[in-house]
Amino acid sequence: MSATSITQAINTLQSNILQHVHHRALLQNVGQPTLQQEQLFFIQFPFLNETPMNDEQMKSAVAVGVVHASLLEHENVKETESTSKQQQLTVLSGDYYSGRYYQILAHTGNIALIQKLSQGIVERCEHQVRIYEQSHTLEDWIDSLTVIESKLIEQFYVVYNFTAYIELMKQSLTVIRLQKELNTLQQGQFGFLYKAFLLDGQAFSRDALIEALQQQIQQRSEQLQELLNKTKIDEELKLTIAKLIAI
Repeated sequence: MSATSITQAINTLQSNILQHVHHRALLQNVGQPTLQQEQLFFIQFPFLNETPMNDEQMKSAVAVGVVHASLLEHENVKETESTSKQQQLTVLSGDYYSGRYYQILAHTGNIALIQKLSQGIVERCEHQVRIYEQSHTLEDWIDSLTVIESKLIEQFYVVYNFTAYIELMKQSLTVIRLQKELNTLQQGQFGFLYKAFLLDGQAFSRDALIEALQQQIQQRSEQLQELLNKTKIDEELKLTIAKLIAI
């Protein structure tokens, strides 16, 4: 497995997703859907390490990517601007992507994946609500972030019997998300976690949250390194994970 082939696999999945959700009016007014490279990588991760995807599996992978795009579009809606044309179109784009996801899965006839992804969407949305509930610790919020980042891919792995990769995927996506939150805070912006703490009314200063996140990232990165060392995966895939974590 080479770095070039990994990049090509990510680009191929991205292109397939964009083709399935292409809509001229939405493209002109909202732009391309948000597709995160780390998500695209981990959707394919077990197949890159073992047997390449067949056509049916690729369609299922596209469906998972479309679901992520749909949910991210809904997250991009700003409450203070929810009645603007731009925000209404953003909501519609999320709804459109949801419809395309069901259409793709209907064509594959993969009932097991439909059931698992539906369950995963419910759990993911529950944790998006839970993250704003009061009296949670930082660890509680991070646990919810883990579900938000990884649950749909976990369900995808379960359907195709790749459960041995779940913990590595979850740990990796959690560290990547925490690093993004830390970078946002260090740039003086309001990150997802910081907004949640503000809404919760907890006396958490930006500096205190930065320090707490740095400790969490260091601890979880060490655990992830141990997991990488004992998991049998291609060395280039390990290097790719290391690069993703270092964003």
